[in-house]
Amino acid sequence: MNIQSICVYCGSSFGNQTVYAEAARSLAGALAARNIGLVYGGGNVGLMGVIANEMLRLGGEVTGVIPQALMDKEVGHKGLTHIHVVKDMHERKAMMAALSDGFIALPGGIGTLEELFEMLTWSQLDFHQKPIGVLNVEGFYAGLICFLQNLVDTGFVKAEQAALMMHEDNADALLQRLQTWVPQKSTKLRDALAAQALFP
Repeated sequence: MNIQSICVYCGSSFGNQTVYAEAARSLAGALAARNIGLVYGGGNVGLMGVIANEMLRLGGEVTGVIPQALMDKEVGHKGLTHIHVVKDMHERKAMMAALSDGFIALPGGIGTLEELFEMLTWSQLDFHQKPIGVLNVEGFYAGLICFLQNLVDTGFVKAEQAALMMHEDNADALLQRLQTWVPQKSTKLRDALAAQALFP
């Protein structure tokens, strides 16, 4: 795929291990080396600030999208290439998705997971055809990967839908997978209708 910008979801905290910040810097370096721009939540705190500052240090393009309420709390980054201040979280997520050719989740909290799963949901419904991955830093996403397999095993998610969430523990390997990903036509709605006929 021709990827010019990647949306990165990540924590507004640093986590309790330095390896998370190191992974954010590593991803910034991999993006900058490929001349891929960063789209992110516009913050200057936690891993958000780490990846943005490293991208800027390397001369990369960084676009932030942040709600006015968070900008007012002075957590917005003032030195980005582009900054979009929007009215709420819904507009933020929609704009970040529109500006990006793919999505990566670094370690983060509930907000990071919510953003990741919204993009996975949109993908399985065929609302977008953009690659999605998680950087599995020190096994951070191992439990989530296992839970997705459980969803497959229990019949709530098809294997090809679970496979939409690519995962690697190395930034270069993950970007390589995103760049070579080939979208498949979603069968989610068709399968749901077929199941409805079997279980009215």
